[in-house]
Amino acid sequence: MTTIHDDPDEFAEDQLSGWLALYADRVRGVHGGVVTLPTEGAAPQVAVVVGGGSGHYPAFCGVVGPGFATGAVVGNVFTSPSTAQVYSVAKAADQGRGVVLSFGNYAGDTMNFGLAAERLRAEGIDTRIVVVTDDIASADEESKRRGIAGDFSVFKAMGAAAAEGADLDEVERIGHASNAATRTIGVAFSGCTMPGATEPLFTVPEGHLGLGLGIHGEPGIQDVPLLRATDLASLLAERLLADRPVTAGSRVAPILNGLGDTKYEELFLLWGRVTPLLQDAGLEVVEPEVGELVTSLDMGGCSLTLQWLDDELERLWRADAYTPAYRKVAAPVAALVPADAVDAAEDEATVVPEATDASRQTAQTARAAVEAMDALLREHEETLGRIDAVAGDGDHGRGMVKGIGAARRAVDGLGPEAGVAFVLGRAGDAWAAFAGGTSGVLWGAALEAFGRALGDDRESYEATDVVDAAQAFADSIVHLGGASRGDKTLLDALLPFVDELRGAVDTGAPLVAAWETAARVAVEQAEATADLVPKVGRARPLAEKSLGTPDAGATSMGMILTRVGEVLAARADKEGTHA
Repeated sequence: MTTIHDDPDEFAEDQLSGWLALYADRVRGVHGGVVTLPTEGAAPQVAVVVGGGSGHYPAFCGVVGPGFATGAVVGNVFTSPSTAQVYSVAKAADQGRGVVLSFGNYAGDTMNFGLAAERLRAEGIDTRIVVVTDDIASADEESKRRGIAGDFSVFKAMGAAAAEGADLDEVERIGHASNAATRTIGVAFSGCTMPGATEPLFTVPEGHLGLGLGIHGEPGIQDVPLLRATDLASLLAERLLADRPVTAGSRVAPILNGLGDTKYEELFLLWGRVTPLLQDAGLEVVEPEVGELVTSLDMGGCSLTLQWLDDELERLWRADAYTPAYRKVAAPVAALVPADAVDAAEDEATVVPEATDASRQTAQTARAAVEAMDALLREHEETLGRIDAVAGDGDHGRGMVKGIGAARRAVDGLGPEAGVAFVLGRAGDAWAAFAGGTSGVLWGAALEAFGRALGDDRESYEATDVVDAAQAFADSIVHLGGASRGDKTLLDALLPFVDELRGAVDTGAPLVAAWETAARVAVEQAEATADLVPKVGRARPLAEKSLGTPDAGATSMGMILTRVGEVLAARADKEGTHA
């Protein structure tokens, strides 16, 4: 929902006023829109004037600048600018070499830009029109298709040609060629809400997405079940590849575009699924763009655009541009080492140290424990996140899953010759590297400390060795975290566990029995943290709010210690021992 405004009816004008104040060093406002400030000493060029309604930023005013559009007409939200507005901006942008007006294929835009062109021509300003028709979902006949994110590709080609000094005929030709080479399809996850409105223009049924959306609040032409990222990438890529231009070659300039409410991280993830599909189709991907380029207020959704390139269109796509919202500079950079060479060097540097038979056997128990922890944390991720959200940032479950997932992958990649210290060390490295946050550092360092305490050179491992390793695990967290018992952290479960474990082993209890007893104490003490208030960490400012809720870190620690005890018991039964 668009919530920042004074008068919703003045939203378009007010936002443009603020934008002009921000970028006064490179653009100036005129009636109906903006034009770029002239560059000192630059030769006059064909004016490329783009536009449409507001609500699509950075289209349209965001692409005004050297190497891109000369001016942009800015109408009301999702509304075609008036003929007078188009005329005013084009007249101000004209540098004596003619004007190209370009916009998406919508009835209001076609009429108003067309009437403005007639008026400009009547005054002796040679004016051409290039209409963008890239949306393959909106019609089978290309001339009847809407213009959506492909606007960006077409505008960029014409702007680059104009910057090279091309004449009006050439810029117009390039615009039509770029449009003919460009295809887009999009999906919506949620509708957008107009300024001042309380309900979105449309809704998407629960568990579905709208295939074939427009950018003016139009819903998709078909509701389909919500797809995983891999399946969504396949849907988008397959639809575009099936509609490739007749003259298409093997090079494409892709745009994965966010519609306003889809996070960049989601787009990055989706791009990771799209790019191999394009490569598998025999396409060379040229300087892809991923981000918000043609939006629709706060619509949840995305679109994939492919522009098939020839030598000319590739040159223009790669050309420099400098605008408030988009910058591309073909500056030379130092050559980078190929990724496969880096991987090879890292693999070569990984040397597994010598380990005793006892260490390698104990490493198998460690591997089993890591696998069990992975399953446990994935099962309880949401619960741990809810507990953490009461007075924290709600990321504990996700962080723990990321950490243990990385640890498991690291462990799975090691051969049987690796000893327990090396296995736990690699698990700790991976946990810290991929989990991030405080818990990532603490768990990573603690696993390494546990492994170091056990070592890879022992001929046997006694229960007291495991107790000492557990103590090293806890000492590492105390040292790094700076917390104490009673601060409402994972230590409130871990330190009682270590004390109970040591006491039980010292009285002669077998390791499995001692561990199980100590784990029950850890769970009890984790539950008791509900009566505490946090004294360190992010939860401290919301200390009173956390009363009544146990600490997420202590809770996960109790769960993990319990599950590891189950692994120890299962391994002991399998080996026929009572260690």
